Amino acid sequence: MAENKKKTKKFKKKLLHKYRLVILNEDTFEERLSFKLTRLNVFVVMSLSAIILIAGTTLLIAFTSLREYIPGYSSTALKKQAVELSYKTDSLQRLLAVNEKYYASIKKVLQGEISSVDFNRDSILEEAKINVSEVNLSPSREDSLLREKIAKEDKYNLFETATSKINFVLFPPVTGSISETYNFEAKHYGVDVIVESNTPVKATADGTIIFAEWTVETGNVIIIEHSNGLISVYKHNATLTKTQGEMVKSGEVIATSGNTGELTSGPHLHFELWKDGYPINPTNFIDFN
Repeated sequence: MAENKKKTKKFKKKLLHKYRLVILNEDTFEERLSFKLTRLNVFVVMSLSAIILIAGTTLLIAFTSLREYIPGYSSTALKKQAVELSYKTDSLQRLLAVNEKYYASIKKVLQGEISSVDFNRDSILEEAKINVSEVNLSPSREDSLLREKIAKEDKYNLFETATSKINFVLFPPVTGSISETYNFEAKHYGVDVIVESNTPVKATADGTIIFAEWTVETGNVIIIEHSNGLISVYKHNATLTKTQGEMVKSGEVIATSGNTGELTSGPHLHFELWKDGYPINPTNFIDFN
């Protein structure tokens, strides 16, 4: 027991034993600086320094942008940007899928692959739950007079929707005699207008070119998308003066007529009008003579 107390006193004496740290000039051995130290002081100072260094490094990493350079940490801004980009990518993919379906339907129009089932009025009426037999479809006298008045006074301005109240004035793409009329049953969804080769073909209304390419059956084809769901189609052209994506004005030259493609027997323009995905007779709204 006495021996343990003796060792303890000896240990405390070593810890509290004073030492002098002297800094001398190497050339003159002149004393420049001196410190009185004990082993306990050195241990305490070293421990506090280590604790402060560790705490300062932790705070620096946790609350500054330096943590981004340490593996395992990620920036909040980068995470937010990644999420936003993910949503944008998903939206673009959906938009791309819609556009692909839209242009696929345009190709069907060009290739004449549309079946009568797609435009079966009976099925549409059935979906709308309308019983045709219960509807009186015979025109009244007032209706007949109104139709005749509109046909005479406003032949070029028949497109008006109940929601937008915007009127279309359709410009004749070419002038000439019609060799083949519109015939839905025969899948001839437009009119063939006889013109000389290289006759300027003009846009029937303001719009955007959504198709301007060569096809085997119909040659050089150009399609314009107008407002209110109206689309105009121009086939068998000799040359195209506009490209896809361009915006055109009513009456602006978009092509020159010709005799290109397999489904033609002479210089003419095959012209079609589509409204909300349905073909309509162009002669009801445009005078080609």
